[in-house]
Amino acid sequence: MMISTRGRYALRVMIDLAEHIDEGYIPLQTIAKRQGISEKYLESILAVLSKAGLLDAVRGKGGGYRLSKPAKEYTAFEVLSLTEGTLAPVTCLERGQQCENAVNCRTLPLWQGLDQVIAAYLCLSLIHI
Repeated sequence: MMISTRGRYALRVMIDLAEHIDEGYIPLQTIAKRQGISEKYLESILAVLSKAGLLDAVRGKGGGYRLSKPAKEYTAFEVLSLTEGTLAPVTCLERGQQCENAVNCRTLPLWQGLDQVIAAYLCLSLIHI
């Protein structure tokens, strides 16, 4: 499993917003500057997070982005699942997939165990990262 820059940046942004929660809505430019991410790329990430309800967004003067719920309620798993699509270590464990060899697959328990370890590890709250 390889986490893309999209996933890594999304985590960084969520942590940034958690650390600056008392500042209200944070402008895109401010987040981009603090995190060293291009505004255009950051805008596409924030759109995904906003659309999924993880962030509140306000346009115009005094607008920007903020967490839609307390930081302790977010997990790395939630953010990465949203931005990466899947965190499954093998295709046959992706949501909605049916493996025709599952009954006879000698390695399936290994991949299922790894999938469980990944999910458990990434269930850390953003405030504990």
